[in-house]
Amino acid sequence: MQSSLMTLLIAGILAAGNAAPNDIPAKIGIFQQEISKSYTTAEGLPSNDVHELYVKGKTIIAVTAAGTAQLSGEQWISVTEDTPVQQGLSAQGNKWILGSLPANSLPEDSIPVKQAAGDIDAPLALATDDGLYIRSDDGSYEKEAVYDNMGRQWGVKDVRGVTLDNAGHLWFATLAGVAHQTEAGWVFLTGSEGLPYNDFTCMAAGNDGSVWFGTTRGVIRYKGGQWRYRQGKRWVPGDATRAMIVNEDGSAWIATDAGIGWIGYKAMTLAEKADFYEEEMEKYIRRTPFGYVSEVRLSKAGDKSAIVRTDSDNDGLWTSMYGAGECFAYAATGAPLAKDRAERAFEALRFLQKVTQTGEIRPPKGYVARTILPTEGADPNEGRIESDRLHRATGDSLWKIYEPRWPKSGDGKWYWKSDTSSDELDGHYFFYPAYYDYVADTEEEKERVREVVRDLTDHLLTHKFNLVDIDGTDTRWSIYNPESLNNDENWWPERGLKSLSMLSYLAVAEYMTGDPKYGKISRTLQEKHHYHTNAMHYKVHFGPGSGNQSDDEMAFMCYYNLLKYSKDKVLCDLILYSFYSAWINEQPEQNPLFNFIYAAFGRNVTHTNPWGTHDISIWEGWLEDSMETLIDFPLDRIGWGHQNSHRIDLMRLSLQQASEPYEPRRTDRGYRNNGKTLPVSERSFHHWNTDPWTLDYGGNGHSLGSGTVYLLPYYMGLYHGFIEE
Repeated sequence: MQSSLMTLLIAGILAAGNAAPNDIPAKIGIFQQEISKSYTTAEGLPSNDVHELYVKGKTIIAVTAAGTAQLSGEQWISVTEDTPVQQGLSAQGNKWILGSLPANSLPEDSIPVKQAAGDIDAPLALATDDGLYIRSDDGSYEKEAVYDNMGRQWGVKDVRGVTLDNAGHLWFATLAGVAHQTEAGWVFLTGSEGLPYNDFTCMAAGNDGSVWFGTTRGVIRYKGGQWRYRQGKRWVPGDATRAMIVNEDGSAWIATDAGIGWIGYKAMTLAEKADFYEEEMEKYIRRTPFGYVSEVRLSKAGDKSAIVRTDSDNDGLWTSMYGAGECFAYAATGAPLAKDRAERAFEALRFLQKVTQTGEIRPPKGYVARTILPTEGADPNEGRIESDRLHRATGDSLWKIYEPRWPKSGDGKWYWKSDTSSDELDGHYFFYPAYYDYVADTEEEKERVREVVRDLTDHLLTHKFNLVDIDGTDTRWSIYNPESLNNDENWWPERGLKSLSMLSYLAVAEYMTGDPKYGKISRTLQEKHHYHTNAMHYKVHFGPGSGNQSDDEMAFMCYYNLLKYSKDKVLCDLILYSFYSAWINEQPEQNPLFNFIYAAFGRNVTHTNPWGTHDISIWEGWLEDSMETLIDFPLDRIGWGHQNSHRIDLMRLSLQQASEPYEPRRTDRGYRNNGKTLPVSERSFHHWNTDPWTLDYGGNGHSLGSGTVYLLPYYMGLYHGFIEE
């Protein structure tokens, strides 16, 4: 582990012993949700190659490679406009024309002026290739260099931008970083202070205290000590920034090489944000009459009118996590819509079990399918066997080859997908007790839930703790038997997580059915096969964020249910200690779901071992981190790419940390200089199983993710009293 990250983690551990939890609940109220818009030739721009922006009266003027246009409503209208050769912007967005400077005000007329700050007629400061120039009392401009505390001169060459903030303090930007005046003197901001990037092209300030920087690779906002990097099509149409206007409310107009962007704000509450995601999911995401939720494809980049709905290998998992969120929502709010959504999720998941028993080809009772597809579409079995053979030959030597992977339902309406994985089971078991506790309000409905759990659990017990497929053999990943986990070298990496999962399943089954046999079997697995010991380390970590991130998501769901529903207090004490060590590894990720799951059990708790009694309470800052992430979630769930590996504020994970020993070495992983991963607004992901330590994320706008990543932790936080609206 790199020493810098180790230092940060050790500091957290030392502080945890006497740290008090955040004030609970978090009372957010109305906040400013960041949003963005893009304008191109489709909205009337003469060209997407935009050179300049300026304000004439209250109208925004854009100078493009093919002419000038002004904004009217949401459209740009071409106009004839005398355009200055050189111009800049004051803090209020006023136009400054180079020709209005007093004659011979600069030492050399040949010095190019890039930007000016201050009064239109007599700017206070000029950014030039030759450095920073400050206006003297006699109206002339003199070059000024400032020194930092290391004896270095700033502003002597190539000043890229200059502006005045809302307090009247001067800022300027150079390749070295950003310098700004304060009452106590000059302050210098570089990558060490969180500056994301330094190849500046312009800058501007708003009356809300924000200062914006245009760069050759996106835009940067600094406000209240916090940096935000806005790169990629989620935020701006093009990365090469040519000019900016910052409005009084802090919103910004951005001229780029691919159009004009606007980044602004919409007043919202967390509940209103949840409603937005719910509406998006109803409109775009739900698939089949049962309403399975995952992500959808967009046939045209960024166009949500071009939805292509298709299956996901993990529809059962994603629908379970969404449904669990709705259970927490109903428990916390009593909203009828939340109950309806939870009921729909239950019927969808129950159908994945029932449909497998209806056709000519049937697995043993209790088996659950991965997902379904309507039979009026293409046959998903066609060409599948060849891809399976290739996958086993080149990627996974244990991959199963059999036909059909997609059997038909008895009524001929559905293909259902077999070879169900442990991911799916972890999701199903996470959802069912929440539905049983909070939504199923009649004995008849509770029995329907018990039946599903009883049949699935008994299937596993009947088949030596494995899920048995239509071909009479175990599925590829749903292997939980002691012989494999403890004695087969192919399964030792799975030993901890699979043991944790099985103990969790048995705790849920005993709780919901009231049958003590499940508790007895759990104790047998512990006493004879050491499942509790296995579960103490659910996976081998090779540094922060290492390994399959899906394992972390699955483990946290299993930890939650095991600690909530197990009657074995000795086991729970051990598992809570295991959970603490797991959460420590996840803490830098600012994941509200993981934080809330641990906080449900890990506040003001201790663990006693032969070396004494130790505080294993969740560390100070967990609630603040969680709220920051929930607020920072973009409303735009389209899968746009993000590039961060060029940034100067990030620390790289070493090669040893960056990959598993049996995987290719990676150099594209890292974290911010505060020890935490990138904010969610600077990454692209559809589910919590995406690696947050990765710096660059693919995405071309051809996918739309669901809002579950926000909804589940938000509703869970409401239910547990961590959030108050």
